[in-house]
Amino acid sequence: MKAIISAMLTILLAVLTVSEAIACTRVVYKGPNGTVLTGRSMDFSMDIPANLWVFPQGMKRNGEVGKSSIEWTSKYGSLAASSWDIATPDGMNEKGLVANMLWLVSSQYPEFEKDGDKKGMSISMWAQYALDNFATVAEAVEEFAKEEFVIVTDFIPGTNKFTTVHLSLSDATGDNAILEYINGQLVIHHDPSYIVMTNDPKFEDQLAIGKYWESVPGKYFLPGSVNASDRYVRAQFFINAIPKTDNTRVAVAGVMSVIRNCSVPYGFELEGFPNLSTTQWRVVSDHKNLVYYFEHALTPNTFWVDMKKLDFSPKAKVRKLDLSNHQTYAGEASAHFKKSEPFKFQGL
Repeated sequence: MKAIISAMLTILLAVLTVSEAIACTRVVYKGPNGTVLTGRSMDFSMDIPANLWVFPQGMKRNGEVGKSSIEWTSKYGSLAASSWDIATPDGMNEKGLVANMLWLVSSQYPEFEKDGDKKGMSISMWAQYALDNFATVAEAVEEFAKEEFVIVTDFIPGTNKFTTVHLSLSDATGDNAILEYINGQLVIHHDPSYIVMTNDPKFEDQLAIGKYWESVPGKYFLPGSVNASDRYVRAQFFINAIPKTDNTRVAVAGVMSVIRNCSVPYGFELEGFPNLSTTQWRVVSDHKNLVYYFEHALTPNTFWVDMKKLDFSPKAKVRKLDLSNHQTYAGEASAHFKKSEPFKFQGL
């Protein structure tokens, strides 16, 4: 028995080493009568302060990578969660398109010359670009597939962490896409069935893992570790096992419970793995009703923002809901947003 336990621990540690234990989980729930919800956890090995931002239509942006930056004006308004107020890792726009960025250690991006001919955009803006420009996943996939610009990455300021992420998109129709850069090439996985995603491995391998576990009855056995592959299996089983309903209260509770099940306990540590991530915050986005639910690990309750109460018109001002000191908000929080200067996206 001791030999078996020792072998199992060895396998677990090996898997954690490969995935670098930087974790996130994302699921999409589809119920009757157009009920579509996307839930995700933001897991990171250090505190990753988040604020919520209201970005209106008509914002002029550039890719923040020098003279070769792409430029655009936001077509749609959005509600975005920031990381350190230098990037948008998560958000939903007024058309119900949701963008989530998750870590992917194996990402490799194309070469980029700051003053070259190829246009570029900072990775900090990847999700925001989608929210600004597209109403559906299909629109986004069609445009990204043209590869008229490249994603440009760099180290997170003040850290030794080189930013390597992939992007998931979901919309009000239940469509899904996963965008990754593998060996310097953009790979797009586009299918409504792609409702579960974790950080590692690359999505092609995640699908293979899911296929294998389809033969194992989840009601009898599920893998329980914090590594990405195990979280993928649990998320896939539970998001399909919870009741399918158009009762929003029940559906949101179900999706949030799945994300909590796949979260890493706050403060969890494993000796020899200093980069092990814990869940910092969780989000559930209601595509149909345009409601954004937010839960931080260090605050005592979940609050939500009804986007129908927000002004996304071109004349509107940027607004911010300050969460930097773990402020507590109860219930619907749209009235607590304050006018603010927009944050500057991190670039080169």
